[in-house]
Amino acid sequence: MSVSAPALPRQRLGGRLVAGAFGVCAVVSAVTASTLTAQESVPGIPMPSPIVAIGLPIVRVLLDVAAVAVVGLSLLPKLLGFDDPDRTEPVLLRVRPLAVIAAWAWAVCALLTIVFQTAELNPGAGVPTFGMIAAYVGNVGTGQGLLFSAACALAAAGIGLMAVRFGEKVPAELRVIVALFGLLPIPVTGHAVNSVWHDPIMVSMEIHVMGAAAWTGGLVATAVFVAPHKDLLARVLPKFSRMATVCLLLVCLSGLGTGLGTMALTPGVTLPGAIVTSPYGLLVVVKTALVALLVPLAAHIRFRLLPAVRRGRATALVGWAAAEVAVMGLAYGVAVAITRASIG
Repeated sequence: MSVSAPALPRQRLGGRLVAGAFGVCAVVSAVTASTLTAQESVPGIPMPSPIVAIGLPIVRVLLDVAAVAVVGLSLLPKLLGFDDPDRTEPVLLRVRPLAVIAAWAWAVCALLTIVFQTAELNPGAGVPTFGMIAAYVGNVGTGQGLLFSAACALAAAGIGLMAVRFGEKVPAELRVIVALFGLLPIPVTGHAVNSVWHDPIMVSMEIHVMGAAAWTGGLVATAVFVAPHKDLLARVLPKFSRMATVCLLLVCLSGLGTGLGTMALTPGVTLPGAIVTSPYGLLVVVKTALVALLVPLAAHIRFRLLPAVRRGRATALVGWAAAEVAVMGLAYGVAVAITRASIG
């Protein structure tokens, strides 16, 4: 049985608060962590302007937020299934245009990140010229990765527009694959490791990014669009919980492996001392603690709330989801700071 009409607006408001909690916590965390770990100015060496210093982590984390939104909205048709279009289509009619908007935002943020990073590398040059931006993209792997990610986001927007026009005749699998494929270059924007272990660490980073996006995006999409409908929630939440469990394991293992491996393979860095003496190590500790905090929150949803949802009972799912995605937002912000922090 569906929720009553008066309850529906309240639950939709709760869903919007879930989405807002993720975005706000991610931005605040990214700016705070980047500011606390910023390198001190050296006399005689120009430093990036405050606009670049503050704007870069904001734009970079907004890129992550938009990418997570695209992944979550693309996963939602698979979670809902295709055997009951009378119930699922009203939800998907709202989801498809938002996926297109999020993909456009992803592309714009990726391109703006290129501009900001060009300005960061040329602190005394003012506003970057097109030639400076082209040189950055041509010579720096980070710029190439961001450009490729923007291209994938534009492809996701184009496929999303087709889905708006033709509905589920456009395979949901295609939308998911393109969205996840666009995440693959994002680890390139972090620290590089010159070692025979470079490729395994990069693969670990990519698994970490994709697992986190599927977990976070799926939870936000479920809380925002499915939670107001008890019958659909009873169908979606078990599927999402199984997927989230796999993502949690992948995120934990790949995150620890990537962080410790990067420090261990960086010349001049000694473990375990660097974990608590370097900005990079401290941020890894903070992010690990945030991921550890997610475990009991996720476990409560799966083992305490899920059985009640299956029975059609009212639960505090949206509230618990808001707490979980707020912690996820903090972790995403710290992750952005990690890509910019000093290891040694």
